[in-house]
Amino acid sequence: MSQLDRRGVLRLFAALGAGSAALPALAACSGVGADSDNNEPNVIHTGPPIKIGMVVPQTGALKPFGDEMANGFQLYLRQNGNKLGGRAVTLVSADEGETAESSKAAAEKLLKQEKVVALTGVVNPAGMLAMKDLVESSQTPLIGSNASPANVGGVYIWRTSFIPAEPSKALGGYLATNGGGRVAIMTGDYNGDGAGQDEIKGFLDTFNAANGTLAGQTHVTPLSSKSYADTFNQVRNSGATSLFAVYTGSNAVDFVKQVASFDFGANFHVYAPGSLTEGPLLKQQGAAATDIFTAMNYSPDLDNPANRRFVSDYQKTYQTIPSSYAVASYDAAMVIDKAIDGVETDLTAQSLNAALGRLGQIDSPRGAWQFTANRAPLQKWYLRQVRKDGTVLSNILTAELTTLG
Repeated sequence: MSQLDRRGVLRLFAALGAGSAALPALAACSGVGADSDNNEPNVIHTGPPIKIGMVVPQTGALKPFGDEMANGFQLYLRQNGNKLGGRAVTLVSADEGETAESSKAAAEKLLKQEKVVALTGVVNPAGMLAMKDLVESSQTPLIGSNASPANVGGVYIWRTSFIPAEPSKALGGYLATNGGGRVAIMTGDYNGDGAGQDEIKGFLDTFNAANGTLAGQTHVTPLSSKSYADTFNQVRNSGATSLFAVYTGSNAVDFVKQVASFDFGANFHVYAPGSLTEGPLLKQQGAAATDIFTAMNYSPDLDNPANRRFVSDYQKTYQTIPSSYAVASYDAAMVIDKAIDGVETDLTAQSLNAALGRLGQIDSPRGAWQFTANRAPLQKWYLRQVRKDGTVLSNILTAELTTLG
C-alpha cells in the first residue's frame, strides 16, 4: 500500500466496486495520511529530490526585485517542508543580471548544467523573450513570475504575474468616469522594448471605449531626463484634472518625488500601473508617493485566508510587507506544487508541463485565479492608494476594478 498514490487508491477502489465512503479508512496506511488542517487525504510521494531552477538578478539594479521573487518562492517552500508535490526540492539559482543576454545565459546554465525539471523567476521581460527558444527546445517549463510580453507564446512558457498592458486596461475605464473631467498622460520613452507603448495603448483602449476625455496628446519624456518640471507645466496648462503616468525603475523614483512637490492643486490625482509604487520602489520614494493611486493584481491588505497567512508569515520571515513580485513567485511555487501532485506518470519536465495544463483554480493571496489559453492568469484587478498602514507606507486597497486575462 505504501507505493500507491491517491489516484492509484481511487482506481483500486473503483475496480473493487467500493464507494468513496471507504476511503477514510486508508488513513491508517503508510501511503496516505490525513491532513490536519482540512481533513483531506495527503499523498506521500516517493522519489529522489527534484531540482527547480530560479532565474533572478543577484547583482545590479534589478537585484531588489529578484530578492522579492526569491523570498516569495522560498516562503512557500518553508511552509511546505521544502517539498513540492510531496517531493524534496533543491532550489538552484542563477544570476539573471540586467540584460536579456545575461537572462538567457542564466537559463542556459540551469537547463544544461543543473538539469532542472522546471525554471521560474525572470525579472526582465526582454530576458524571457531571449530565452524562449532555449526553453522550448529543451521542453522544460518556465513558470515566469514577473510581467512578461503578451507575444512571448510557446508551449512551455507560463506566467503567474500579468501581461504588461493589463494594469493600464484596468485603469482606463475607471478613469474615464472617475478622472474628474480631463485626463493627461505621461510616460517615459520606452518604445525600445515596447513596454511603454503597450501600457499606453492598453489604457487608451478601455479609456476611449468608455468615452473618456483626454487633455491633449501623450507627453513622452526621455529616459535620461532628470527633471519633469516642464512637462508638469504643460499638463497643468492643459486643464487636466488627473494624470495617468507610466514610469519604471529609477525614472519612477524621480517622477514620484518630483510630482509630489509640484503644485497641481488639491483635487488633482495621479494614477498609474501598480509597478510605479511597488515593492523596492516605494521604499525609495517614501512619503512622496503618498496618495498616488495604482492598479495592481495584489494588495497586502486583501482580506482572505490565504493572504492573511501569507502576509503574516512573510513579515515574520523577512520583516517587511510583501509585494506583488513576492506573491507571483509564491504562486509559481504553488503552481509547481499542484502540478507535480497531478503528474500521472514518471515526473519529467514534459509530464510536469502537461500537468500544468490541467490545473484549475489557484487559491492565491491575491484571490482565486487560473491560467488562460495563453498561459497567463485570469484574475481580478484592484485600485490601491499609497498611504500609511500603521507606521508603514503601503499600497492600500480602495476598490475592485475589473477581471482581466
